[in-house]
Amino acid sequence: MARRFHPRSTSKENMHLLLHSIPWKLLVIVPILVILAIPTFIYGAHAGSNILPSVTSVFYKLSNISNMATPTPHPAFATVLPQVGSIHTTVSDGDSCDSLLAYRMHMYSSSQVFSDANPDTVKQLSNDVGQDCHRLQPDMTVTLSPQYPLVAISGVLTKIAAMTALQVLPTPLIKVQSTDEYTPDCSGGCMLTIRMNPEVSLHLTVHTELALHPGDWIWAQAMLPRKSIPGFGNYPYADPHSSLNNLSLRACDFQANDTHDDNSQVCSQLDPNTIDIDGGSWLFGVTGSNALDHWRYKISAPAGTQVLVWLTDSNGTLTYHPGDPVYRYDAASHLYVNF
Repeated sequence: MARRFHPRSTSKENMHLLLHSIPWKLLVIVPILVILAIPTFIYGAHAGSNILPSVTSVFYKLSNISNMATPTPHPAFATVLPQVGSIHTTVSDGDSCDSLLAYRMHMYSSSQVFSDANPDTVKQLSNDVGQDCHRLQPDMTVTLSPQYPLVAISGVLTKIAAMTALQVLPTPLIKVQSTDEYTPDCSGGCMLTIRMNPEVSLHLTVHTELALHPGDWIWAQAMLPRKSIPGFGNYPYADPHSSLNNLSLRACDFQANDTHDDNSQVCSQLDPNTIDIDGGSWLFGVTGSNALDHWRYKISAPAGTQVLVWLTDSNGTLTYHPGDPVYRYDAASHLYVNF
């Protein structure tokens, strides 16, 4: 029997058959869907790029516990600030400058700071006390100043300046509205500007690992800058005419808001000082809840009293013991006097 021959279909015939096999409604709907899908995709992609980070930022803020915490209200600014000053005392029979400094000012290191081996230092001491130290006589009046004195600082933090190179932070993957969380690393040192009251601000050098933000309330003790005497690098006395405004100081015993930095420098680490030898340090401060009361120094004096108080060193912690020397500032005589 003869074999049948089936001719192959051409491409044109195949396309014709394919088009006839597709319903005509589908041919109409597909182009319409394509026309609608392209602009919808473009609009959705643009809107999604804004909506997704915004939603993520909302969840970020809701999960940020630190922003939800209610801060402790700040104390009121002090109306009276610490005042640098000296005391007067009367020479008794047998007194010398060294003995007066040792027993009245707890300066047991006086013979090391003011040494006959360096006559210029003794000459400077005579100038400071107002009498020739080699010719003291009973009933003479001498002026004694606290050695390497500290001052109590409290106020609001207004500016933070890192003393080391800033660390480059990676660009965050989400939009964060507030940049307050990104603060300088102060473990290597920062210069803080502290407003003690509306008229007075000073600068405080601090080393701390606490996260600091403008608006924090700062508590610290700091070493007052000493008067510059040529050739006398370890001169111990502060300039009595210096003002706290715009003064630069080095901090110790540092606290921000309610958090004390237990790893901050203790005051005996601020050089030069004689805290270890003398067994303590003198502190200028003001009584009151926004000042010395913060350190729980139980000084019996009305709030707002400018005082000079002796603090005893106990394993790096300076404390006031009732009965230790404390003087109040007398504005009329510009001296510290007994209560």
